[in-house]
Amino acid sequence: MSHIVFLALVGNPPIRANLCVPVNPLITILENGQPCLRRSNHLLQLFPGLLRTQTKNESPALFHEETLTHYKSEVLARGFKEIVSDLRRQHYDTWDWYTLAKRADAFMIRQQETDELLAVEYLKERWKQVGVVPYQHQLQTARRVVFEMQGQAILADEVGLGKTIEAGLILKEYLLRGLVKKVLILAPASLLWQWYHELYEKFGINTGIQRSEWDWTYSDILIASLDTAKREPHASTIGSIPYDLLIIDEAHKLKNSSTVSYRFVNAIQKKYCLMLTATPVQNDLKELYNLIGLIKPGQLGSYRSFKERFIQDKRTPKNPHELKGLLSQIMIRNRRDEGTIQFTKRIVHPIVISMTPKEQELYNRVTQFVRARSQQTGMQNILPLITLQREVCSTFLATALTLEKMMLNMEFQQMEQVADLLKELADVKQNSKCDALERLVGEMHDKIIIFTEYKASQEYIRYRLERAGYKTLAFDGTLSRGKKQWIRHMFQKEAQILVSTESGGEGLNFQFCNQIVNFDLPWNPMRLEQRIGRVHRLGQARDVHIFNLITKDTIEEHIMYLLHQKINMFETIIGELDTILLHLNLGKSFESEIMEIFLAHDEQEKIREKLDRFGERFIKGQDEVRTSAWELF
Repeated sequence: MSHIVFLALVGNPPIRANLCVPVNPLITILENGQPCLRRSNHLLQLFPGLLRTQTKNESPALFHEETLTHYKSEVLARGFKEIVSDLRRQHYDTWDWYTLAKRADAFMIRQQETDELLAVEYLKERWKQVGVVPYQHQLQTARRVVFEMQGQAILADEVGLGKTIEAGLILKEYLLRGLVKKVLILAPASLLWQWYHELYEKFGINTGIQRSEWDWTYSDILIASLDTAKREPHASTIGSIPYDLLIIDEAHKLKNSSTVSYRFVNAIQKKYCLMLTATPVQNDLKELYNLIGLIKPGQLGSYRSFKERFIQDKRTPKNPHELKGLLSQIMIRNRRDEGTIQFTKRIVHPIVISMTPKEQELYNRVTQFVRARSQQTGMQNILPLITLQREVCSTFLATALTLEKMMLNMEFQQMEQVADLLKELADVKQNSKCDALERLVGEMHDKIIIFTEYKASQEYIRYRLERAGYKTLAFDGTLSRGKKQWIRHMFQKEAQILVSTESGGEGLNFQFCNQIVNFDLPWNPMRLEQRIGRVHRLGQARDVHIFNLITKDTIEEHIMYLLHQKINMFETIIGELDTILLHLNLGKSFESEIMEIFLAHDEQEKIREKLDRFGERFIKGQDEVRTSAWELF
């Protein structure tokens, strides 16, 4: 406690008191004697001119004197008129202002002393309204980053454990503490809107999404695509700005130190930095070294010394305990098997559909065309043929549109053959798969997302369902971010059925829905996982039902055998799939591997045998991934 003189009112001071106040008082006196109210470290003069109006020879009459335990007050007779006058002119702060300033003062003192997260208490009511329940591993991660790691960390949780929520919580904490103002969030283009939505909905953080070169300078919290940011003139502008916090999503894309992306991020001025990735090591421990070098250069020494001390081969560390200790200072990895969270079940429903004789005949004719065309063009131009072979298992409308495009690059004789095929496709009025879909939807009474890879199939599905009396919404890659968000809102609040293409579902989550229908099966398991991941993720409270429509005696039946029965993809741990595929290092796409098997063999048994071998490679890769460098984390 200390003693100061507080001159309480204006003019010839009617009240003068010796106050006993704390060392860090709310009300204080400036060096010139002016009394001030301190609000959040700002001094506001309460009574300017108080001492200037007083002359040295003046001796005001004492009206009343009061002596209390901690102070002595003197009420001067000539002050009451001026008190009333100034009260009427509102020269004094109200009691509400005084109370607010006092609370702000206490808050600022408390926030410098606490080792608890201010954001948790601050967001409690908001989380209750939007249904967010933070998990303990997320709160512990945020505490470690803020209080132990000084805001420099790689968040390497397994997919689905909420790295975005952890990053948002850390950002909100720094904002509340006044430690962060200028923030840059770099993410894949498909995830920009998801970041915007999550930060606003869950944390009340208003951000901007980069659209022009002026946004870098004038937006305090900006979300941008890494691919855009690394290009000029954007890169030079970003390099000149000192950021308080840099957040990078999908940070494993920076694993190669020789890339433009790596050099760009390394040049950004940043006080705090968070890097989010579920796969800090994919093929080589050097990737891990490069990532850590972006946040804490020198943490692992030079690469030469790191290699000598810690690398046995590309994916196998030596001295793992010592390396694990160094990594724990910069990296946090939460895993499901540590009891962090329990995901709901995935329940798979294969629905095998028999085509009509006419449909089967057309399928066989398209397949023969694909085989003949592949022999003419070779495997270098396999992509259009893969698309055609997949489309014929979806709708003949999608198949016809692709054939029309292929005709542009054909000779006349080939065009004549395709024209005959197009005529037969147009004559088919029945689609057995859509018939089965209508029956399935009639048995389902909750919200449904129907996925297809093709825009033409999407339009046909909607036409059939709406003709049957169902209201549908469409979701595809042509929609703007705002329209996607609006359709998501309409689906959540009103509609029962959403028909989505692959690109339409990117970047938005639908945990309020637990039923998806795969109208056609993607050949790449990662695409299938991305579909399922839109609903089966953190926040999903119900078991997820996956209905796969499979046409009998087609390549689709083989794909289902490989994904479901052989490699058991639907039970594979979420997030593990991409790591396994990278580890296999196929040298070509997953789809191309399957297409080569399909084109090389006519007999069903031979195709099944080759798919078995391919599946065994996958399972072996899965075992190797689970027993390799992941032990470090």
